[in-house]
Parts: sequence; structure tokens; C-alpha cells
Amino acid sequence: MELHTLDEILEMSKSAEQKQIVAVAGAAKDAVIDAVLEAVDHDLVTPILVGETGKIREMLTKRDRDPGSFEIVETYEGQTPADTAVELIKEGKAGFLMKGSVETSELLHPVVKRENGLRTGRTISHVAFYQLPFYHKLLVTTDCGITAYPDVNKKKDIILNAVEALHLLGYEEPKVAVLCCKETPDKGLPETLEARQLQEMCQNGEMGKCQVVGPISYDLAMSAKRAELKHYDCPYSGDFDVLVVPNIHAGNILGKCLELLPDAIMCSYVSGARIPIVLTSRAAPAKERLTCMALAGIIAARREK
Repeated sequence: MELHTLDEILEMSKSAEQKQIVAVAGAAKDAVIDAVLEAVDHDLVTPILVGETGKIREMLTKRDRDPGSFEIVETYEGQTPADTAVELIKEGKAGFLMKGSVETSELLHPVVKRENGLRTGRTISHVAFYQLPFYHKLLVTTDCGITAYPDVNKKKDIILNAVEALHLLGYEEPKVAVLCCKETPDKGLPETLEARQLQEMCQNGEMGKCQVVGPISYDLAMSAKRAELKHYDCPYSGDFDVLVVPNIHAGNILGKCLELLPDAIMCSYVSGARIPIVLTSRAAPAKERLTCMALAGIIAARREK
């Protein structure tokens, strides 16, 4: 199985037997409230709104919503909204976490605290799904937003996080390209050596059911025709599911290039913790915000089974 559009993720979420509950850390923000209400209207999630309860109720009332129809939780004394949202998850009241009016570092702080029990031992990473006008299916990029300079062990975790997401979505054997500026190992370019090491780890059975190729350049990963012209023999060229970037700079550049393509849309979540985490931008289109919540809800629900 493979997914071709983000609408398939939305439909998958709508057809789920039970809606997942999302703890929204710092919900008293216009863009956050609007995103949550849209998800509620599309029957994707049930929210718990954490933060300044008076302000949240006022914002709901201004939008002609009954505050009594929502679970609203005041930030616990001595805590940040993120701390309180994580407490709700620990208590089993919510299945995943969403960023509201808090900084990303503030949101992740209680997630990585050992005593909260949300760590899995894996590196935290950003997993983004792109629907692109020139590609025949959804394309995952990782890690473009969390780990700045991952070493080979962290890159292994980053691959495992992406592969787990695809397995949960129904993929049998995801194909992973470890991107570098060239397709041959070079002692002067340590990223190429790490990429080949990751390929060998996969061949040795250390990454479960997936295929990892590296090092490989972006053009050879994305185009079978380009691979043929350059006499590069890879059965997955033009058909990879996941692109792994060497560092956060390359990932940020790649992500922004893809996002600005005409008709390109994306959704994403943060993986590596026991629960999915949604980071939505104020500038994100409505469909992106919706699909992010739908994706995280699916991942949370299928992990529980």
C-alpha cells in the first residue's frame, strides 16, 4: 500500500472507529482555536483546551461556540501549559499533544523529561508528508526541523521514526533515500560515509522491514530517467517514500523549496516520543493544519492497538 494524496489521510481519520483526544498546550490563540474548531467540525479530533480558561471561553463565545461543549483546563499552578498538557496525557486523558501559544522548546521540555515517561529512547524528529505536483505519491522528508547535526545513530533513529509512521499507515516496505551531494562514499564528506553505513545497517536487518539507499543525490532519488542517464543502478530511483537529509540546514532548504512549489501541500508531526506531537505554524493553510491533526490522530490510535 502507498498513499497518493493528503485527502487519503483525512478520509482515514474520518473513518476511524474512535476520535483521538488532543491536548492543546496554550489554546488561547486565534490561529490555534480556529484550527481546533475546524478539526472538530470535520469530526477529526476531540480537543482538551489547556491555558487561560477565561480567555479560551471568551474566544469560543466570539465564534458562536458554546464553551460548555468543550473540555477546558486551566494551567496547573506552577506549571506551563505544556506541563499541564503532558500531565493530561500521562493520566490517559489525551492521546497526543498539539502546540498552541508556547515555544517549541517549551512544548518539548516536559516530553523529554525522563520522569514523565514519554521518552522511547529514540531521537525526537520531524516527519513531513508532501503532496507534490510532480510526484506520483506522498513523499516524506526527515528530519528537517528538530535535530541540527545528527550523527549516524541519530540518523538511524530518524529513519526508524519515519518508517514506523509509514508502517502504521499501511506501507509494507518503505523505501528510504539518505541524501548527500553525491552517490559514492567519500572520506572527505563524512555524511556520505554515514549514509553508506545506514544502508549497510538496513541490509544487516537492523531497521526492520524497509529498504535504505545511501549515499544518493536528490536528482537520482527522485528521477528514474536521471538515474538512467547517469548510469546509476537503483531499482527505487523515482519511487522513494522517504528522503533523509544530512542536517537541519539541508532539511530546512529542501522543505521550503518544496512548500513553495505550485499546488504543493504538506502535513507533519513530531515522532520519537510515546505520543505524536503536532507543531502548526500560524502561516499554515487550513488544510495543512487539519491534516496534521488527522495524521497525528491516526498514528496515536494505531500505536495503541
